[in-house]
Amino acid sequence: MLRDVVNVLVAGDYFVRPSAVAEGLHAELGERVAVTSLTGPWPMRPFGPIAEVHEASGDEDELIAALRDVEVAITQMAPFTSRVLASAPALKLLVVTRGGPVNVNLAEAAARGVTVCSTPGRNAPAAAELAVALTLGVLRRLSEVHATMRDGQWRSDLYAYDACGGELDGAEVGIVGFGAIGRRVAAAFQALGARVLVTDPFAGSLPEGVTLVELPELLARSRVVSLHARLTAETQGLIGAAELALMPRGAVLVNTARGALVDTDALTAALESGHLGGAGLDVYEPEPLPASHPLRSAPGTLLIPHLAGATRQTADRAIRMAVEEVARWCRDEPLAYTVAAPSLTG
Repeated sequence: MLRDVVNVLVAGDYFVRPSAVAEGLHAELGERVAVTSLTGPWPMRPFGPIAEVHEASGDEDELIAALRDVEVAITQMAPFTSRVLASAPALKLLVVTRGGPVNVNLAEAAARGVTVCSTPGRNAPAAAELAVALTLGVLRRLSEVHATMRDGQWRSDLYAYDACGGELDGAEVGIVGFGAIGRRVAAAFQALGARVLVTDPFAGSLPEGVTLVELPELLARSRVVSLHARLTAETQGLIGAAELALMPRGAVLVNTARGALVDTDALTAALESGHLGGAGLDVYEPEPLPASHPLRSAPGTLLIPHLAGATRQTADRAIRMAVEEVARWCRDEPLAYTVAAPSLTG
């Protein structure tokens, strides 16, 4: 049974475009939704902390004004802080077009009876493909070779045995975090002939040929280590100087998850000393990485400014998942992607 006309705010940006979300809502629900839109500045301006939430973008006052009489909101980066939620008494459902709603004060939302949903896995294909691309790029020194070609050189000397890169075929590689992205990366590595090791306390069932080990063993055995763990209090600083020292000399670290999983100074030192053969990075601590940071000039690096999910398919998938979730709510059907509220008792 459909609810009466629902007021929906689409607080989008230049990636998850409000017009595309509105089009999807009208296609799914017709005149049962009254849509208003707000366009935030991301990604033209980097996200960051706003009040007590993280990885957010936009203005609290502008969002508060737009939320008046709104029952449902869809956003990617808008800052749903305690102050914003307190100013939106009509709000009942908030759908965040990301894997994790870090731009939402979940405790405050729960206290005010706001159901929060996300779009898990919407960037899994894109992030997995980029992790594989970074791995291959570092192994084959593509950043360095490209720079020499742009400079007018022809470095055929890089074919020398001591200068050329390596392969995934026959190598042991480690996946830290075996969720939707990690599983895709593992399958791609296997298809290229690698032997895959995994560490994840919540790994569940493993595909054929994938071996579950503890982190120290994974680091010590792997020619490539690719990070796909969520950032939590337990995983912050997961890879520090001691962990990097366990990796074989010349090994490669790839991080498309979150920068704070890795001690940036320790990583820089391991690259500069030659202990690590290279690193492919999409995420950093801090972000944006300062222009003068020594990691920018460390040898063997292939650096990208947090673009793992930057595909049109990711945006389209997130919009489709969000629209379907709103449609379920409007029809009083069970929701598919509800985010568990934190405990309010301690």
